[in-house]
Amino acid sequence: TIMHFVLLYEIVDNFAEKRTPFRIEHLAKVQASHAEGKLVLAGALADPVDGAMLVFRGPTAEAAEVFARADPYVTSGLVTNWRVRKWMTVIGDGATMPSVPDATGFSG
Repeated sequence: TIMHFVLLYEIVDNFAEKRTPFRIEHLAKVQASHAEGKLVLAGALADPVDGAMLVFRGPTAEAAEVFARADPYVTSGLVTNWRVRKWMTVIGDGATMPSVPDATGFSG
C-alpha cells in the first residue's frame, strides 16, 4: 500500500545564510528523489524560517529516512533534529486513503 510520510526538519539559527555551501548538493538530492517518484513536495517553513517539511510517497518511511541520513543539510549539522511521520492523506491530489471517512484511519 502506498502511503505518505512527512519528513520534518528543525534547523539552526541563520539557516538561510548557513545553507549556501550545501544548497546545490541538497537541491540535486531533492530533484533526484522527486524524479524517482519518491518525493512529492518539499520546502522551508517561513515567517519565521525555523524548519522544513518534505512529503514522500511510498510503501514505507524508508525513502524519507534514507534521504534525511544522506542530506547535506543533515550531515553538515544545519538540521538539528529530524523525524518522519506517517501522514494519513484522505482528500486531495494523490490522497492514499480517499475512502476513509476520518483522518484516524478507522472506517468506524
